[in-house]
Amino acid sequence: MADRKPPITIVYCSQCRFVLRATWLAQELLFTFGRDLESVKLVPGEEGIFKVSLDEEVIFERAAMGRFPESKELKQLIRDRIDPERDLGHSERRD
Repeated sequence: MADRKPPITIVYCSQCRFVLRATWLAQELLFTFGRDLESVKLVPGEEGIFKVSLDEEVIFERAAMGRFPESKELKQLIRDRIDPERDLGHSERRD
């Protein structure tokens, strides 16, 4: 992994009460990548938004995918960008 630690931003619709999902995913990402991230920032938004960015690159957007991200899926997307050799343990196994 590079020396620079990337930030993660989760923008969620506060009107839709997506804050619980956003905080849960933030917690999952911090447990898995805590020391390898600059930060995990939660940003309230509107109009049904749920978007996850890594270092300002959108890696998951609810509107584009038609669903919310799975924790396992986000962890794999982030791992593939910041530390492709990392083993994610149970998050690596297929269902």
